[in-house]
Amino acid sequence: MSTVRKASLFILMSVLLVIASACGSDSKESSASETTAATSETTASTDSEKTDASAAESNTTETRNIKHALGELPITGVPSKIVVLEWTYAEDLLALGIQPAGVADIENMKKNVALPIELSADVQDVGTRQEPNLETIAALEPDLIIGVKFRHEATYDQLNSIAPTLIFDPYPPEGQGDQYQEMVDTFKTIADVAGKSAEAEAVLADLQKSYDDAKSKLAAAGKEGRTFVLSMPWVDQNAVTFRLSTSNGLASKVLEQLGLKNGYQSAQFEVYGFSTSGVEALQPVQDADYINITRETEVGDMLGKNAVWTGLNFVKENRLFALGGDAWPYGGPYSAKIIAERAVKAMTGQ
Repeated sequence: MSTVRKASLFILMSVLLVIASACGSDSKESSASETTAATSETTASTDSEKTDASAAESNTTETRNIKHALGELPITGVPSKIVVLEWTYAEDLLALGIQPAGVADIENMKKNVALPIELSADVQDVGTRQEPNLETIAALEPDLIIGVKFRHEATYDQLNSIAPTLIFDPYPPEGQGDQYQEMVDTFKTIADVAGKSAEAEAVLADLQKSYDDAKSKLAAAGKEGRTFVLSMPWVDQNAVTFRLSTSNGLASKVLEQLGLKNGYQSAQFEVYGFSTSGVEALQPVQDADYINITRETEVGDMLGKNAVWTGLNFVKENRLFALGGDAWPYGGPYSAKIIAERAVKAMTGQ
């Protein structure tokens, strides 16, 4: 072989060796890069999971100050066992998909408050709303107690020694709002405490849809914007006494959401949302539609014998609309929806 051919062959082999070495190096670097990237991704994923777990753990141990009628209450985490001393707040929990651990006076709640969801059979009765049984409550070992100011303010310290206790006031003083807005605000507060704010917004959106549907039905029946008087009559000492709902009352505010107008005006501010009167108080509003909530069958029998009652225009014209005795006029969003739907059905047949 000539010297020139040998030199050429040597150069060619050297070039091939360099190329092969370069390919091997690229392969190693590529493999190393992929390994590094996979490791980084795994580490990032693990770190993310740790962060999510830490956030969840933080949420269950976070302490917040919740405003209520008696000030502020520090509550740690999300309570899972809640005792309720007023029917309204039991209704609020049910609307949020929560079964309370205990409720005051369950038997009468079932009679007087119509709800689409029932209390579970294992919910414990904790005594009357006026005088709940503190020993029974303590035995349940609740994480939270919910009460109402006009009944439970006096025993607040005792209740709060058992478990953190929230007290709400459904009856705003004059000039400080109405019972309807207070109901909505309290419902949202309870939802916030229970970690159910999204559920609360869904319930309120459904309630608004019920109002919108009711307005459409009233308009179709030619009863849009009509004036009403809302009464809760009962028999007292062989006479019928009327609770007439004032403009700040929860139930009358529900009817106003439908575009109806409350024709009854009290001479003074009524903090509980109603005036207590005899049949004569209905004479100034006899051209309104009469809507009533009562469980007492005696009421109709006694009023049928009363000359003042039988002489009222809404009686003579048969503009009398009954909502039933379990349409609870002091409740939460479920009660509001039931009042609205029953009122429209009574007035329009739909």
